[in-house]
Amino acid sequence: MKLLSFIGSLLIIGSASAADITIYYSPTCPHCHHARAFIDNELVYEYKTIKVNAANVMEPENLTSFRDALEKCDYDTGGVPLIIIGKKCFQGYGPKMNQDLRDAVSVDLSDKEKSDAVANMKLFQENPEKFRAENSDRANAVSEIGQSTQKKTEDGTVIYFYILLGVLVAGLGFVL
Repeated sequence: MKLLSFIGSLLIIGSASAADITIYYSPTCPHCHHARAFIDNELVYEYKTIKVNAANVMEPENLTSFRDALEKCDYDTGGVPLIIIGKKCFQGYGPKMNQDLRDAVSVDLSDKEKSDAVANMKLFQENPEKFRAENSDRANAVSEIGQSTQKKTEDGTVIYFYILLGVLVAGLGFVL
């Protein structure tokens, strides 16, 4: 179990390009909600090549990668949101950071990708709802990491279900 978390954290932290974003958040954190709203509702539409990995730090399977990210970023506190874009780390969030986040995304983009982002930003600002509707596939750029699939097996519920099912099938086969 810990090996899978470790491998997952290496994949999340180690394989991201500068145009990819990992955000560690808590569902109870208002700053996290604002950061997620900016990233999910603006950045992914402005920069059509980025991918976002969102990890809820309240999920036990995300704690190892969160701790690894804190260490990588050289942060002593476990504050959220923790946003990682390439090699750049941001802890906390406020609207004044929006341009810094855009700059971090742009670091390794080609000139064409940068000019496309500027054009997208202009179109987005003119009519955000229309732009989102025309680019609805960008909503898929955000994926949740480690959503409680593990919890169901940790308490053994799924395992007991399959054992019981096997016993019932074997009993039915014996009766017939």
